[in-house]
Amino acid sequence: MTPEHEPKPRARGPEPESELEISLDDPNAVDLQALADEIASQSEDDLALEVVGGESEENEFSALMEEDSTKLQEQHQAFQAQLGSAKSQIEDMEKREAEIMDQFRRLAGDFTNFRNRVQRDTQLAVEQSERRMLLEILPVLDNFERGLEASYLDMEAFRGGIELIRKQLVDALRRLGAIPIDLKVGDPFDAQHAEALTTMQSPDLPDHAIAAIYERAYMLRDQLLRPARVVVNHAPPPFVMPPDAGGPATSGPAVSGPAVSGDAPGPDPTIQ
Repeated sequence: MTPEHEPKPRARGPEPESELEISLDDPNAVDLQALADEIASQSEDDLALEVVGGESEENEFSALMEEDSTKLQEQHQAFQAQLGSAKSQIEDMEKREAEIMDQFRRLAGDFTNFRNRVQRDTQLAVEQSERRMLLEILPVLDNFERGLEASYLDMEAFRGGIELIRKQLVDALRRLGAIPIDLKVGDPFDAQHAEALTTMQSPDLPDHAIAAIYERAYMLRDQLLRPARVVVNHAPPPFVMPPDAGGPATSGPAVSGPAVSGDAPGPDPTIQ
């Protein structure tokens, strides 16, 4: 046979362990029955200890589980109570919000209606005031037109007609609330009710007195409607004789006539 076809040697298994030989006749031999009983007793004790230990651990685990379960239930109940309270608060807030929004819409509508009504009332009041004023003034205009169409024999008759029309206009202004302020030539100048156009020098009037009235002042319901436009007197300085005139110096009012300063027009002769 060729070396390729030669059978391979089989692997040997593990060699058997040497057997322990125990002789019953050997006085030093161990008592097997006692040894077995001892081992069995120890096994039973260990098993009992293991069983007791397992039951103790199981009891502790069960106690812990019950405690954890109790805590979880308490927490769940507390959470449910808080959740219910939060839901109740949310419902109350939503209800309150709906009520407030309804009140806001009602107030907005009422304010819009009030604003429109005030605008209409204001416009109506202005129109009524204008109508009343025109009804008071139109008769005066009618009398002016009649006066222009009439014929007068002399200037005194014409002046009398104009005076009647003036009185009618003053009465109409009084009914409208416009009252003239009583100012006369010679009264002290009052800056609260009069406006100085210019000054003049007159020895017949005191200093800072009204010398002429160009426009009267009017009050409208205790308020100044228009100030008067007047000319204020400015007393002339005392006359002093120059030293080289050959006589003692004298003082006194100037004898010259009144001098008006400025370019103001002359006073209205009808206003006294």
